[in-house]
Amino acid sequence: MNSFQAASPPLSAAVTQMFNTLESAAEQMMVHRDFQAAFDTCLSGLESLAGLEPEDSRCAELKAGFCILGIQALAELNQWRDVLCWVLQQYEQEKIPAKIMQMCILLYSKVGEPAVMQEVTRAWLHYPSNSRATSFGTVAELYLLHVLVPLGEADEARELVRGEVFSTAFTEEHRQTALDIIEEKERQNQDPPLNARMSGSSDVTEHPVSSQGTLVRKLEAVIRFLYRKLLMIGSGSFPFRRIFLTAILLYMLFFRMDPALPSAFMWISKLLQLLKQMWNAMFAPYYQAVTQSKGL
Repeated sequence: MNSFQAASPPLSAAVTQMFNTLESAAEQMMVHRDFQAAFDTCLSGLESLAGLEPEDSRCAELKAGFCILGIQALAELNQWRDVLCWVLQQYEQEKIPAKIMQMCILLYSKVGEPAVMQEVTRAWLHYPSNSRATSFGTVAELYLLHVLVPLGEADEARELVRGEVFSTAFTEEHRQTALDIIEEKERQNQDPPLNARMSGSSDVTEHPVSSQGTLVRKLEAVIRFLYRKLLMIGSGSFPFRRIFLTAILLYMLFFRMDPALPSAFMWISKLLQLLKQMWNAMFAPYYQAVTQSKGL
């Protein structure tokens, strides 16, 4: 019995090791751009998590983190067709975390295959416990705008908006706005715009997307630079590394999946604030020391 207990590390140590594994996967993804290695690390982490005590709440957080990185790695490897199947290997259909549902909807919408997510998302939205999820309304909105509306499923879209799903998550004003969007999309399908108008519209929208893509590339460079600084200054510092990992997950969740969305600018601002806090945490003591020495 004693030998068995000695061979089993404390749960806190095991969870810490899992966070280190998750951090390694993020480093392989963002710094080394080795997507296959990042995916393999995520698989290894998920296998190790299966042996931990499920009642530890951090296990769910770690599992979601590995899946988020794994989805991104598959997308970068151009294996996006395998994403949903892989996610369903990790979770029961109705128990997929809301943030992973959001990623999958945006991914398959971006590659022009929104129908892949239709059945899964419909079932997820009608599973009773999911209505209490913080991002339940976001999943419902993405399902409407990125799955049903592009597929021309006007009847199901109206049923969704008028039904219990939207009544739970949105106000009457929001529901009316959603119905207006559905009606407008139907009119566009019945009376498509002239080619000249479409060409003019595309010219107008090209510049914002291009400029935002440039900003995202700059953010990638900044994140890699900060990570190297963290390795030099905060080597072995768990809080620093957790902050970096949080920034990576936020970045991938809100930018890499669909950087053309106008709403992404809000998240860019938040991420920049987080990076500023990291910068101050690393270099503020240095500047304070310099100021004090000059005062002397």
